Amino acid sequence: MNATEPRRRWWPRSVRSRTALAVASTAAVILVGIGWWVHGDVDHRGTQIAEEQARTQLWALCEQLEQGVIPVSTNTVPFEVVASGRRTAVASGGALRDAYPDTHHVMPAPPTGEAALYPPDTVRIPVNRDYNARDKFDMPGGTQQVMTADIRAGELSSEERAALGVAADANLRVYVVVLPHTAKEITEVTDRVLLRAGLVSLVLIGAAAYFAVRIALRPVEAIRVLTASVTASDPRERVTVPATGHELTALATTINTTLQRLDNAAAEQRRFVADAAHELRSPLTTLLASLEIALAYPERTDWPAAATTAARQTRRLQALAEDLLLLARLDTRTPMANPETVDLTALASRLTEHYPFTGRPLALTCDSTAHAYAYGNLDEYERLLRNLIDNAARHAAHRIQITIKNQDDWVVLTVHDDGPGVPTEDAERIFERFVRLDDARSRDQGGTGLGLAIARDLAHRHRGTLTLTPRTLGACFQLRLPQAPAPARK
Repeated sequence: MNATEPRRRWWPRSVRSRTALAVASTAAVILVGIGWWVHGDVDHRGTQIAEEQARTQLWALCEQLEQGVIPVSTNTVPFEVVASGRRTAVASGGALRDAYPDTHHVMPAPPTGEAALYPPDTVRIPVNRDYNARDKFDMPGGTQQVMTADIRAGELSSEERAALGVAADANLRVYVVVLPHTAKEITEVTDRVLLRAGLVSLVLIGAAAYFAVRIALRPVEAIRVLTASVTASDPRERVTVPATGHELTALATTINTTLQRLDNAAAEQRRFVADAAHELRSPLTTLLASLEIALAYPERTDWPAAATTAARQTRRLQALAEDLLLLARLDTRTPMANPETVDLTALASRLTEHYPFTGRPLALTCDSTAHAYAYGNLDEYERLLRNLIDNAARHAAHRIQITIKNQDDWVVLTVHDDGPGVPTEDAERIFERFVRLDDARSRDQGGTGLGLAIARDLAHRHRGTLTLTPRTLGACFQLRLPQAPAPARK
């Protein structure tokens, strides 16, 4: 059991549930951010409105006082007008009058003189514990934000001062309390609405995401069912490709392509096994027949000839088994271990000097004037070049020429014979396994049809290419390999 599995049992396993949870979580983060921004903006704008109301009330009170009119006490916004040298307030209204009926004045009186021109922004009001606040305009006491304005009594006429009941050297200060209650209530209401709307939105978003993914995954489920029906006995089943052109179309196309590749690989493997069995059966049949005849008529058997035939067929079986094992190893695409720098010019020259021709004489030459280095395995390069020379020797009339040159960043090696050549339509077919173009040729001389297939696989293993290039006379095989830098001299 995975160590992290017990800790993740709470996590949903289906794609629908995971997607819905992820979308809902993302939406929750976004909604919290939006709610926080709305909360701050509503609170800020509500405070601005409360301050604007207090400021409007302040200027209205100042205008009345400058006309010698005492403001009425029925105003909803708490205010108080106090003067220096006077024990009682000039005027008060709103919650200040209701909360402190027996107090001469609640707000501090301004000092006499020029110092009166520096009014405070906040005032601490005594707490009246006997007062029962009933609505948002009530004043329970404590520190309150206020807006103030000062008026010099000396700037008023005697009639106006007499109406207000202040001396000529007195200073009047108008206090208007800023009531944030409305802003707070609006903010609280907004928060509650946002909370309910956010919860409902999260549920709706999660449900919408769940069902949207469920609908979107229906084609995937159909693809899964059809893919599950593909078996080794019936590999021809294919997925229906949607005509919408979205990602599911690409998925279905990719699955069909993969299934086709697997089908082709299975068919190729079956064909390879059948061809290999056929190739193995021929020498085995010859070997078994010669041995049975020799055993049936021992006195009339030429035992040296029988042993020679058996040895020849055994060598053929051994070569075929080695080729099959090499192809199986190349099919695994295992990476090359410890590649080295190989001089292909030196390798080709050595093979040219020591290549054993049997049956008929052929001229084998190597044309190269410079070293040609490539990364890889020396034995595999030698096997590749031997296969090309063997193939050329079976078809050449008189000569085989090997040419090696450095071209840009590539090493180009060609093996050219003066034989009958290869038809254009068979230029690629000859690289398939167990393919022989000359069916009339005996199998002993014609080979097994694996040499060129092995050569091309070895070229691909070394990140190169092996192709048949067109020639007017004979066949020319061109090997291109990435060029390697010359090794440092020791």
